[in-house]
Amino acid sequence: MATMYVRYKQVYALNPDKSRIVKLNKIGLTLGLMSCFGLCIIANFQKCILYYIHVVGACLTFGVGAIYMLVQTILSYLMQPEVHSKDIFWIRLTVLLWCGSSIASMFVSSLVLYSGLYGTDLVQKLHWDPQEKGYAAHIVSTASEWSLAFSFLSFFLTYIRDFQ
Repeated sequence: MATMYVRYKQVYALNPDKSRIVKLNKIGLTLGLMSCFGLCIIANFQKCILYYIHVVGACLTFGVGAIYMLVQTILSYLMQPEVHSKDIFWIRLTVLLWCGSSIASMFVSSLVLYSGLYGTDLVQKLHWDPQEKGYAAHIVSTASEWSLAFSFLSFFLTYIRDFQ
């Protein structure tokens, strides 16, 4: 939350007279805070106990978080060349595309896994055997989730230059 707030204040301070950027910046802050709230939900409602609440938290965190990344990428585009170089825009766009592909992969593999083809009690399942049906979809879903998390961390690492 602190990183998102500092980014909001920074963009506003660099562009106080550009109404389009100010408006997008406020939208970005709102989306970022919603994403952080989703992370609190994920942390407090475990998947195996309250599955649907956990999924709502995941949608807030990753879905709204991806839109936050999109807004920040657009802001990077609008702020070049005065504030940002084209390089930072392209890096953020690349990370955003990585995030989008991770979301798509996770969504498809989760749909396949929880479609009912592999049983109905998969939400409670904590340990998988490689010979079990659905193991491949589980691995793809898990790898996609980790890839998504790392894309978020990578996106926030692009702020290092801005915060110097």
